[in-house]
Amino acid sequence: MGEIMKKYIDDAEAALLHTYNRYQIVWDKGDGVYMYDIEGKKYLDFVAGIAVFALGYNNREYNDALKAQIDKVIHTSNYYYNIPAIEAAKKLKKISGMDRVFFTNSGAEAVEGALKAARKYAFLRDGNTDHEIIAMNHSFHGRTMGALAVTGNPHYREAFEPLIGNIKFADFNDFDSVKAQVTDKTCAIIMETVQGEGGIYPASEDFLKKVRALCDEKDILLILDEIQCGMGRTGSMFAWQRYGVKPDIMTSAKAIGCGIPVGAFMMTEKTASHSLTSGDHGTTYGGNPLACTAVSKVIDLFDELDVLENVRNVGDYMYDKLDELAEKYDCIKAHRGVGLIQGLEFDRPVGDIILRALDKGLMLINAGTNIIRFIPPLIVTKQNVDDMLNILEECIL
Repeated sequence: MGEIMKKYIDDAEAALLHTYNRYQIVWDKGDGVYMYDIEGKKYLDFVAGIAVFALGYNNREYNDALKAQIDKVIHTSNYYYNIPAIEAAKKLKKISGMDRVFFTNSGAEAVEGALKAARKYAFLRDGNTDHEIIAMNHSFHGRTMGALAVTGNPHYREAFEPLIGNIKFADFNDFDSVKAQVTDKTCAIIMETVQGEGGIYPASEDFLKKVRALCDEKDILLILDEIQCGMGRTGSMFAWQRYGVKPDIMTSAKAIGCGIPVGAFMMTEKTASHSLTSGDHGTTYGGNPLACTAVSKVIDLFDELDVLENVRNVGDYMYDKLDELAEKYDCIKAHRGVGLIQGLEFDRPVGDIILRALDKGLMLINAGTNIIRFIPPLIVTKQNVDDMLNILEECIL
């Protein structure tokens, strides 16, 4: 590490709250599927800003759209309408099949809004305020107090309790476990369609369809968290579309804006017309023209670049190649995932492998202590996958 990079890192450690154990790199720029640090070293990126940069870095059309909007207006507040928000909402409705959109600034905020909507729906139905929400063990929904309350990892929650109450946890992909938690007070079931932080576990079709049927029978709202697995990462625009199981509420963020902080929660018309109304929810920045310009342009570029077809082709290729790697090494215990969200489970912590890969110019991250997560930009090529595998194999000792 050079003196200039060390100085920046020292300044950061002296000024920023220490809530992250960061890798010792200061980034300068990105281009395509590559990142460059301030010393000019090039890295192949299979992290994508944690599944954010779906279109890769420095996409000229995306950049130009944001620059043009900056020269017009960045923020107006929600006392008024703005054209980018209207256009982005229409496009989100089209690609999701949902009916109503609320723009937020992050995924955690989208989850907060979804939880409020579910509780308001149940309150309007029966006038009670003691409703319960069922979430999944090993899930991750965010760090704010409501999102944390439905995150199925006690380690994340325990220092901040009491969180919002009446939350129960069931086992993902175990319908009997979910059914056992249902009472006449249950107002919502929330889950990631593909568990990300919890270890890259896709929902099974049977499980999702049974949960959907249970929700229909009991008038329970199904909330699907598509913050990481949505926006094309599984090869469908949203992961639930692979199963034909539609949620009542869906959360989205990360790749929806490809780097601009923006999220959204979306609802069916039935849910929207029987839940949040004027004064129930709000945000100063949510739906601002700059963020919504990003959303609108991202959706356009997904179509123009045929991103979903690339995810399916390269995702299948990466799946086969990672399967071969898993067969080759006894230390790899499992391989899971779909599209361009996949994981390799090792018999030991993977931190050292990730550090060795970083030293060789490959960016990877973990999902839990012993799983390497592969979430590259969705424009990645088969050659990029081969390059990644060549470096990764050098790092498995």
